[in-house]
Parts: sequence; C-alpha cells; structure tokens
Amino acid sequence: MSEKPRLSLARIIEMNIGFFGLQFSFGLQQANMGPIYGFLGADEATMPLLWLAGPMTGLIIQPIVGAMSDRTNTRLGRRTPYFLVGAVICTLALFAMPHSSALWMAASLLWILDAGNNITMEPYRAYVADRLAPGQRSVGFLTQSAFTGLAQTLSYLAPSLLTAFVARDVLDANGIPVIVRIAFVIGAILSLSTILWSVLRVPELPLDAAEHAELAEKPLTARATLAEIRDALAEMPRPMRQLAGAMLCQWYAMFAYWQYITFAVGRSVYGTADHASAAFRAATLTAQQAGAFYNFIAFLGALALIPVVRGFGARRTHAVCLAASGIAMLLIPSAATPAGLFVLMIGIGLGWAGMMGNTYVMLADCIPPARNGIYMGIFNLFIVIPMLIQTLTMPLIYGPLLGSDPRNVLLLGGGLMLAGALATLRVDAGHARPRDKGLVPG
Repeated sequence: MSEKPRLSLARIIEMNIGFFGLQFSFGLQQANMGPIYGFLGADEATMPLLWLAGPMTGLIIQPIVGAMSDRTNTRLGRRTPYFLVGAVICTLALFAMPHSSALWMAASLLWILDAGNNITMEPYRAYVADRLAPGQRSVGFLTQSAFTGLAQTLSYLAPSLLTAFVARDVLDANGIPVIVRIAFVIGAILSLSTILWSVLRVPELPLDAAEHAELAEKPLTARATLAEIRDALAEMPRPMRQLAGAMLCQWYAMFAYWQYITFAVGRSVYGTADHASAAFRAATLTAQQAGAFYNFIAFLGALALIPVVRGFGARRTHAVCLAASGIAMLLIPSAATPAGLFVLMIGIGLGWAGMMGNTYVMLADCIPPARNGIYMGIFNLFIVIPMLIQTLTMPLIYGPLLGSDPRNVLLLGGGLMLAGALATLRVDAGHARPRDKGLVPG
C-alpha cells in the first residue's frame, strides 16, 4: 500500500471523538453499576458475578468482530459498519438501564450494553492503526487515551453535576436516584452522535487494488473467520505474548477496583456498609467524584505522555504508570477523608492513562498491519480473561482471605499493579526506537 497521508492534530482529534462517546458509556457503567446493584439489593461477595457481561461479551465478540472487520469491504469502509451497529445497540441499552426494576433486568441490560460496546471497540482501535502512519500512532492512541479520560471524567461527574437541578435523594420506585437516570440518557445521546461525527469527518482510507485482491481471497464466512482467529493465535508475535502477564495483573486489579471502590469509600470515609443509607449515597457520589478526578488526571496525563513516550518508549513509561497506580491503591484504604482520597487519584489516573494508551502503542509496534483488526480483537482477550478470572475468584476469596472487607480488595489490587509494572519491563516492544523483530511470530 502507498504511504499513508499524515494527519493534522485537529484531524486526529476528530477521528477520536467517537471514542469519547464510547468511553462515556463505559464510565457510566464503572461509576454506576455497582451502586445500582447495591440499590437493587445485591450481595457484596457475589457482586462480581453480576459484572460477567463485560468479560464474556468481550471474550466472544471482539476477536470475531476484529477478524470480520479485516475481511469486510463495504461502501462505508472496513470498520465503519461495526461502529454504527455497536453505537445503536449502546444507545438503546443506555436509555433502558436506569429503569431496571430488578437485579436480573439490570444484569441483562448490561449484557446488551457491553455487546454494543464490544462490537464498536476493537474495530475503532484498528481504524486508528489503519488510518495513521506508523510515526503518528503514538499520538493517535494517546489522544484516544485522553478522550477516555475526558469522557469518563464527565460520566463519573454527571450525577454530582445534576444535583444542581435534582436532589440526590430523589429516588424512583426502584430506589435508583433520578440523577442516575438522567446521566444515562445523556450517555445514550453521546454514544451515537460522536461516532457519527468521527466517521463522517475522517472516513476510512480507500483500499488499493492489491488490498481489494487480497480481500477477495478472504471470504467473510464463519468458517473462514474462525480459521483466521486460529491461525492468528498460532502466529502471535512474541512481544504480544509477553504482554499477557502484565495485562493479567493490571486488568484483574482495575476490574476489582471498579467493583469495590464505592463500598471501600463507604467504610473508610463514611463508616457505613448499609447500602440503603444516606451515608452510602454520599459515598457513591464521593467515589464518582474521585473517579471523575482520576479520569481528568488520565486526560491530562495522556497528553503529557506523548513526548515522554517518544523519548523513553511506551514500555518504560507504562511500567512507571502502573507503579504509581499500585501505590495509590495500597494507600486508599487508609484515606479517611475525601481530600486524602482525591490526592491518591493522581496515581490511579496515571495508571489508567497508561492502560488505555501505552499498551496499544506497544501492540501496534509488534503486529502486522494486515492483521490489525484481528490482533486488536485477540488482544482484548488479555483484558477480558483477567476480568473473568477476577469475577470467578473474588466470590471465593472475598470472605476467607479478604475478611469480607472491600478495602482489602484494593490492597490486593495494589499489589497486582506493582507486579504488572515489573512484568511490563519484560516486554520486547514499545522501545524508544521501534524494533522490526517485533513482527516475528514467537
């Protein structure tokens, strides 16, 4: 293929605006699903099982959609059809979620919402890798990380901001605050509108004759798609395999953090474990505000990391980011005031910026461009499998090993983040000067 045109920073920003809507949706989940489950009567120990939707839909959908998008050739492009279908599904699920009247309904809608998110996610990352020249990929993925931080800042903060118009203790018939319902409506509108903006303003590059010929030999059938996934797994580049250990540690820790941070804040800052109390609703807002702050740090951090990654490489930069996050998680249980909690969010934000940007810079360094879609999809297995392991193991260890205390979950997460930092240093990708040997399977 001929050399890809370099894009201005403004165009790179426009192509990532759709990621803002997608991550606003994810932020609403992270900030509100735990409290929604709590309002509907869920038990803390078994709550991770109610979060199965994310890892399970990611495990099934993203590799398949990634492989399919590599083989797709439509008037709209290779990746765009998946963006649009996923965005419509997300929008409908976000409208319905806060109207849940029972745990089964909320959990079912989360499955639909996560299915839509996962249909959109990896084709979007492949679109960025497709559209940008290699020298601009770090800017592209770190801009995407910045939009993640900005979107989740606003999604975490939305219920608190809405208290200026609706009291936080105004509840619907199911015990869910009305401010949460309004926040989900805002997310539904953003989910579709921002995706449309990106695909209309920065369309995919047209395929050349050689790429058309190659796609003609790759039928878009179930058998061919599954065979492509099998072959890609067998031929996975060695640096990508090396990333698996670091990803296991960081995503187990982060998934546990999202599930239990509100409950940990309830105990450490507000002295309550009663999910129906006013103190717990105050803890929910404090945790959401802290989440907004760490995502704002991630937004600023991702922009600040662009020159750092250029100078020192994504690998070493990411190890430092994970270490900062691990230290913060270890200290959160001792934070007795909101102010102390907010200081620690600086470390969480740096870790999150790295997770959403640096890991994809390392991945893009080591995968063949013709397989961007499928390897972006398979890479998601390195995210969802740790989430599945966390979901299945946490109910077993929450009582016996962690004393039924959510603060101890965060201590475990902090230790795993530090282990992830060490594992990142073993990855032969994301160097200050990219190495061609990363494309060799191992």
